[in-house]
Amino acid sequence: MAHSYFLTGALGCIGAWTIKALAGRDARITVFDKSNDRRRLEWLLDRDALGHVHFITGDLTDPTAVDRAMGEAGATRVIHLAGMLVPACQRDPVQGALVNVAGTLHVFEAARRHGLARVVYASSAAVYGPGDGTTVMSEAALGTPDTHYGVFKRANEGNARVYALTHGFSSVGLRPYTVYGVGRDTGITADPTLAMKAAVLGRRFHVRFSGLTDMQYAADTAAAFVACADRAPDGAHVFNLHGDTVDVRDIVAHIERLWPDARGRITWGGPPIPIAPRVTDAAFRAAVPDVPVTQLEAGIADTLHRFAALAREGRLDTRDLDAAG
Repeated sequence: MAHSYFLTGALGCIGAWTIKALAGRDARITVFDKSNDRRRLEWLLDRDALGHVHFITGDLTDPTAVDRAMGEAGATRVIHLAGMLVPACQRDPVQGALVNVAGTLHVFEAARRHGLARVVYASSAAVYGPGDGTTVMSEAALGTPDTHYGVFKRANEGNARVYALTHGFSSVGLRPYTVYGVGRDTGITADPTLAMKAAVLGRRFHVRFSGLTDMQYAADTAAAFVACADRAPDGAHVFNLHGDTVDVRDIVAHIERLWPDARGRITWGGPPIPIAPRVTDAAFRAAVPDVPVTQLEAGIADTLHRFAALAREGRLDTRDLDAAG
């Protein structure tokens, strides 16, 4: 029997790439999202593929809406990506908790009531906090998150463990860090992607942080979520995701090498992102093998080429660059 994938937050970057990864399968894809903005999907999918996606508009903080939508979808697999990002959680921590923590509980409860075996959900490397800059963080490292967002993600991991202990309900929380690629346009960790877009357009751009970060191509992040939904081991698991640990200056150097007209147009500066920059995903690779890894230069090259194609077609949205000044 074909599987039915139920995705929350699928109109964001990771969600759009996840739907792209699922497109073409003999599967039903249902998107539950408060937004109706489908532009990221339109950048990645052709009209025919997009026509096979079923959309339900709803609010994650409404448990009845979540339960009804999951039932309507006939869901067999759930990928939960919806959430408020760091700045929004800092501005309004109460609403952030309602969306990121209560909303995640609503997804777990609905999945349990509908008899599903597992939920795969987005945690974050923000659970670690700044770290010491040198220690390679495994999942066993406690860390000290210094944002509401990081604390909320840590709470979700704890709640997932309790669901396994109490109900025998399986889950996987994945911890991305700096995800890049077409469609990544919000939050400070979007800046490397915005720099790539600016390069294609011949515009100047300033990356608002310095130092090391962990860069993972969005296609690989999406593949990890799909792989966990399809074949993760039973139990409550939390896995780091890792791409390339790299200094911002080297990201800029890659962009300039691949797009020479950008030379001198991209600058960087500001404090490092307050998240431990060095993580290992050895546990993930052992538990869910054969998930693709795109090397940084190849991922940047693909992103530049995709942006260039969208620009030629007159479909490259520049509002994010305009807002950045």
